[in-house]
Amino acid sequence: MQVKESVVVITGGANGIGEAVAKYLASEGACVVIGDIAEKEVGRVASEIAAAGGRAEGRKVDVTKDEEVASLMDAAISAFGRINAVVPCAGIIRDGLVINTDRETGKVKKVMDTAQFRSVIEVNLVGSFITLREAAARMVDGGWQGVLFTISSVNRVGQVGQINYSSSKAAVGMWPRIFAGEFHMRNIRNIRTVGIAPGYVETPLLKGMNQDALTAILSDVHIARLVRPEEIAHAIAFVMQNEAIDGTTLEITGGVTYGPRSIAK
Repeated sequence: MQVKESVVVITGGANGIGEAVAKYLASEGACVVIGDIAEKEVGRVASEIAAAGGRAEGRKVDVTKDEEVASLMDAAISAFGRINAVVPCAGIIRDGLVINTDRETGKVKKVMDTAQFRSVIEVNLVGSFITLREAAARMVDGGWQGVLFTISSVNRVGQVGQINYSSSKAAVGMWPRIFAGEFHMRNIRNIRTVGIAPGYVETPLLKGMNQDALTAILSDVHIARLVRPEEIAHAIAFVMQNEAIDGTTLEITGGVTYGPRSIAK
């Protein structure tokens, strides 16, 4: 499978890792279809890709809505004739401790409310499920060769202050084996499933965080820097071209040596 002329659908493509993936794959000749809740930023990314000579379509989409995700997939097929890869980068964080106590009294002063937990699960987990389901159904019926990606995280091993986020990323980290097993049972040979689990990535969120906390994080990273979004994009392109990579999750962490530290306040 080649990146050039492939049709790739990317949710959460208006910033961060999703934007980097869209721009890199477009620069390698892929046709990219970008979906994101941030309509203005979707248009910006698609315009920048077009200005650089690439092919891109952008759409506002809420990944928790079945009909909007289905429409995004149909738009990709309408624009470019097929779907070859799907990268669900749409995700949110709503960090906090399950139980937070007062330092002086030791009594509970705050808890993570159900809405805070559910919002992350809804976007990161349910949104990814809808995205991959809608793509897979069309890829099977179309007989198109391709890859379904999941975007997990180094924090799938569990991070203090991120029970919601870590839960969502641990779950999608298991999906490639399940998808591959189900496809194998049904003799679906044209679609692979591969997870990508980034480490601490150079996104605006991390670059703008408390620098002392960032230094502490990097002290446990062998390459002593944040992973660049472009490095995640390169890994995705490599997986697309290497058909032996299937049913597994790859960690792109820069060598986290002692496990993730808590950055929760």
